[in-house]
Amino acid sequence: MKLIVICGATATGKSDIAIQVAREIDAEIINADSMQLYKGMDIGTAKLEPSERQGIPHHLLDVLNVNEDSTVAWFQATSRALVSEIHGRGKNVVVVGGTGLYIKALLDDLNFPDTDPAVREKLEAEALEFGAQSLFERLQQLDPAAALAIDRANTRRVIRALEVIEITGKPFTANLPREDSTQYPDAMQFGLVMDREHLRARIDQRVDRMWERGFVAEVDALIKGGILEGVTAQRAIGYSSLIAMRAGTMSEDEAKEETKRATRQYARRQETWFSRDARITWVSPQSDRFATIMQKINS
Repeated sequence: MKLIVICGATATGKSDIAIQVAREIDAEIINADSMQLYKGMDIGTAKLEPSERQGIPHHLLDVLNVNEDSTVAWFQATSRALVSEIHGRGKNVVVVGGTGLYIKALLDDLNFPDTDPAVREKLEAEALEFGAQSLFERLQQLDPAAALAIDRANTRRVIRALEVIEITGKPFTANLPREDSTQYPDAMQFGLVMDREHLRARIDQRVDRMWERGFVAEVDALIKGGILEGVTAQRAIGYSSLIAMRAGTMSEDEAKEETKRATRQYARRQETWFSRDARITWVSPQSDRFATIMQKINS
């Protein structure tokens, strides 16, 4: 049975291509976008409506409440169990998303040490005393590659990276799985790529559409539903800006512009992360992306 991965930066059209491929090879889709795991986070994550999924079963959408936190270990175990279950029914699998660490956790062995409560407590105290930015700057010095892969606003993951560095004495990225330790040697990965200006325009258009579709109302509902109780969800791009707007620290126009800026920065980090994996076949919008991917799958 086949395992196909469609990855790349945000706004490159991964979801649509994944559906086309899944229809062609009789596959089910597993989501690998860390924010699409959350119930109610639909507009701001560009989650496909059920009617847009063309009858293709989608897994790992809407499986967490906004007051719950996701972890790489949980995603690894859950997604691998799904691959086994889907393959066991004689169906192929298409994994689609832009959370590089989640995709790598599914495909490859992880070598992260257990948490050390004392180290974790010390780092959390430093974040409170000196600010999360100081911890991120430390991560930039100790492991620039990890700093590129981790959102500076995601203090929980910055702390985890520094914790791993302190426990092992090695860079956080040194604990990432090697490409020769894959659980799925026959998996095929395809990355969607486009030039920077085209992608910037698509991101700006996407954010404008989010506002038109009622993004502000979606975030208001999530605030009432408990998003402020969850660490992961409340720091999602766009959601964090509107939460700040409701707290009175920025205007709505500033929140929209901040969402565009943060999304562009995230896209650059995604490109950097995925560019390090030599197994990915890159497909540009100048080609017939679906035909190119299917030719590779069938060759």
